[in-house]
Amino acid sequence: MGIRGGGRDGVRRRLPTVLWLAAFFALLLWSGIHPRDRFTWFLEVLPAILGLVVLALSYRRFRLIPLAYGLVLLLSAVLMIGGHYTYAQVPAFDWLRDLLGVHRNDYDKLAHLVQVFVPAILAREVFIRLRVINGRAWLNFLVACFCLALSAAYELVEWGVAELTGAAAEAFLGTQGYVWDTQSDMALALLGSLLALGALGRWHDRQIQGLERSVFRGGAPGRT
Repeated sequence: MGIRGGGRDGVRRRLPTVLWLAAFFALLLWSGIHPRDRFTWFLEVLPAILGLVVLALSYRRFRLIPLAYGLVLLLSAVLMIGGHYTYAQVPAFDWLRDLLGVHRNDYDKLAHLVQVFVPAILAREVFIRLRVINGRAWLNFLVACFCLALSAAYELVEWGVAELTGAAAEAFLGTQGYVWDTQSDMALALLGSLLALGALGRWHDRQIQGLERSVFRGGAPGRT
């Protein structure tokens, strides 16, 4: 009876991970079926795949809270949708463009917002659990700085890819003729980090506290 109970407990503990992986690979498979541009698809989904590798390697030593894993899956979905259609041709945002009477598909702006909204929570968790920073004001300031630095690094990657591949990178850049594309992307990075800190900070704190209590009782692994 005890063995069977322990087995059921093990299944319940593993179920979220199994569902997360199933959703990730289902999205990846869908995005890779006849994408609009195969080279762009590869460039867009590569960060999601690399992120999965990092999460897998760190899972036992530094397991994140459920909120963080959920946000990573959301970001992966955004990247894979952009990879499948290219950021400039996502159908839902074509419809929104026509409805609003604007000249460009703004899915890339949503993507840049999410691409920093999610790392803000990841950076916040690392800073708190490893006790890198004392004081919430400095925590919020340095998370925002980290997100701006990450956005700048991504813009440099886009520049490097464009220089190396020429016209083949046009769909990856997705500027659509907007001369302030880089600056607006970085502004969205700052906005995304502030939104994440303001909207999810307390929820994030509660989940971290729950993890710390679990570790103290000898439960879920993860360095705190």
